[in-house]
Amino acid sequence: MHSLNQPLTKTVNVALEKSFKHKEMESLVKFVQDEFVTRKEFAEFAAGDTITVYYEIKEGNKTRTQFFRGVVIQKRGSGTSETFTIRKMSGTVGVERIFPVNLPSIQKIEVNKKGKVRRARIFYFRGLTGKKARIKERRR
Repeated sequence: MHSLNQPLTKTVNVALEKSFKHKEMESLVKFVQDEFVTRKEFAEFAAGDTITVYYEIKEGNKTRTQFFRGVVIQKRGSGTSETFTIRKMSGTVGVERIFPVNLPSIQKIEVNKKGKVRRARIFYFRGLTGKKARIKERRR
């Protein structure tokens, strides 16, 4: 009976050791992100809000500022990998763009309208057209 338990405890010990190393590595990565990655402070926004993102575009040796205005469909991730998705209508075609929060070329983010939605990710918004695609404004 003892010989059967021996490999099992060894396997459990190896699994615990790997788990501990993984958590240790995660905390080290989080520490480095918090200390050394520069984060810009932008206005708070959530899904359903209409925002304008001003970002820099380099064309050859020239740089210019372009903006993208639309409804926030989702915010996801945390730390350096945090992103948000914006959807706007260009004519009759819907255009979505994913921006990393820590993108160096983002100059500023303006919140134009606070939307009243019940979900954190409003993918159903893609299927709505016309008056159904309106989002009520949240009272301040």
